[in-house]
Amino acid sequence: MSERVSNVKMEESWKAILIDEFEKPYFANIKAFLVKEKQAQKTIYPPGSLIFNAFNTTPIDKVKVVILGQDPYHGPGQAMGLSFSVPQDIRIPASLRRIYKELVTDITGFEMPTHGDLTKWAEQGVFLLNAGLTVEHKKANSHKKAGWHTFTDAVIKKLSDEKTGIVFLLWGNFARKKKELIDSTKHFVLEAPHPSPLARGFLGCAHFSKCNEILEKAGKTPINWQV
Repeated sequence: MSERVSNVKMEESWKAILIDEFEKPYFANIKAFLVKEKQAQKTIYPPGSLIFNAFNTTPIDKVKVVILGQDPYHGPGQAMGLSFSVPQDIRIPASLRRIYKELVTDITGFEMPTHGDLTKWAEQGVFLLNAGLTVEHKKANSHKKAGWHTFTDAVIKKLSDEKTGIVFLLWGNFARKKKELIDSTKHFVLEAPHPSPLARGFLGCAHFSKCNEILEKAGKTPINWQV
C-alpha cells in the first residue's frame, strides 16, 4: 500500500475497494487543492476528521440505501460529512425540515425530530453521500471543480457494480443525473424534486415507505427513519 493510500483516513472495506482511485492523479490534486486553500487562510467544512464520515459510519457491506446530496452545508458547525445531516446542537436546515415533513405523512408513527443528526440512518445502512465532500465557508458548491465529483462518481459506480438491490434516492436535477452511473437492472432508483423549499414536488413522493417496501421484499431489515 502506497503512502498516499495509507494516509487516507477511511474505513477499511471502502479503502480496499477504492484503492485505485487514491492512486490516480486527480486524487492527489484534491489534497493539494485543500492544502492550498488552508494556506490561504480559508475556512473549509467539514473538519478534516469528518470528510469521510459517510464512509466510516456505513461500511460498504452494510449499504442498503443511498441518499445523494450536492455538497456540505457551508455555515459554521453544520457540515458533518453526512448528506443533509447536521450535529444535534445545530438548527435544522430548511431542506431537512421538508424531509422530516414528508416522513411525518409517509411513515406511520414518525414524530417530528428536534434535531438534524442523521447518524442513526447511516448506522442502519443509509449511505449519506455528498457529491462534493468539502466546501468553503459561506460559498455553496465552491469546491465543485476540486475533483470530488470524479471521486464520488467512482464511488457510485463501484456500489452499482459490486452490490445488488441498493435503493438510490435521487432528489433534484443534480442527483438525478447520477442515474447514468447506476445499473437499474440490479438496483432500484427513486427520483423526486429536491426537498429544498425553493423546489416543488418533493412532498408526497413517499420515498421512505417505498424504500422500506423494497427492502422488505428483498428480505432485508427496513430502515427505522426515526432519529
